[in-house]
Amino acid sequence: MSRDPILKDQWEQIQTKLSSQFSDGEPMDLDAILFLIGVQELGQIHRNYKKDQKLELLHIAICKVLEPYGYYKFDYVDEEGWPHYTVEKPLPPLKAGEQSVLMKESIVNYFLSSGFIE
Repeated sequence: MSRDPILKDQWEQIQTKLSSQFSDGEPMDLDAILFLIGVQELGQIHRNYKKDQKLELLHIAICKVLEPYGYYKFDYVDEEGWPHYTVEKPLPPLKAGEQSVLMKESIVNYFLSSGFIE
């Protein structure tokens, strides 16, 4: 990510804004930000989640942010309000650093499209 200064700056903007709102300024990592996206997409903000539900929230977030890239497609919302996605194409084999860049780029695009950052 250091090769793309714009992406790096946008990622830091997201981290700073979310960290000040949700973690008393303590820097939030990628998983914490994905968790927030999952909660946002589920729309059930003020509730406690079990461990398996937290993993599902991460899955929802990953599907949502990678949907514009053609990897996932929204399918339906179940009777409990949980969104479900189908796999459209498999993720390419990526090294850990490349995965991180893809996720950060997709999260930046998610927050750009929502108007959270500019």
